[in-house]
Amino acid sequence: MQVTLQMLLIVCPLIFLASTIDAVGGGGGLISLPAYLLAGLPPAMAAGSNKMSASVGTLIATGRYLKSGRLLVKPALCAAAGALPGAWLGAELLKRADPNAVRVFLIVAIPIMALVLVLKKDAPERTRPITAARLVGCFALGLGCGFYDGFFGPGTGTLLIMGLTWLIGMDMVTASGSAKLVNLASNISALVSLLTGGQVLFALALPAAAFSLAGGYLGSWLAIRRGAVFIRKIMLAVLLILIARLAAEWFL
Repeated sequence: MQVTLQMLLIVCPLIFLASTIDAVGGGGGLISLPAYLLAGLPPAMAAGSNKMSASVGTLIATGRYLKSGRLLVKPALCAAAGALPGAWLGAELLKRADPNAVRVFLIVAIPIMALVLVLKKDAPERTRPITAARLVGCFALGLGCGFYDGFFGPGTGTLLIMGLTWLIGMDMVTASGSAKLVNLASNISALVSLLTGGQVLFALALPAAAFSLAGGYLGSWLAIRRGAVFIRKIMLAVLLILIARLAAEWFL
């Protein structure tokens, strides 16, 4: 496929915005994946190109959180270990299955998540001790979220932050940072699957990756500086947009 200037002007600014939002509260795929589709890429190639550019932004955000001390390496690695096979399996299923049944489930489940986010405000101010049981929980969380990321994608980071906050007991900023490493693992795993199928448009994904890098840096800086309240607002906005998108895809 030939890449035009118009395609670059559509994709690159939207990738910057998506990466910024994703580094704060997850959900950048709600913007970045439609950007590639709007530029005229077929769905599988849009997914593969999106994974490539998103991985760069997630990598720089991960580094920023790690440097600031807001990324817990051991639980994040346990979750990433689950995300790797989960995302690969999800991407393999994406290449074969009709996702309509999953969308029906998500239309029901995601409004419940948004309601929980609004009502449940007792996220810990400090991360609780990470026990062996919580490390096992991190692996299971990574496996489930990785599968979702490989199969569907948008909102994965938000789901990870919610899980790390309320199931594992991290404070919200540390959960956001730790989620980046997990999201990076699932992005790379799904990218490998899509690369083997030739589903990456390098001439578009590589320039977009530079904008993703800048967005990841800005978003992680904002999250670290602004804290839990800011992250919660971004997460809620992401879930509401995801609800609207799923409903539109199903009913229109």
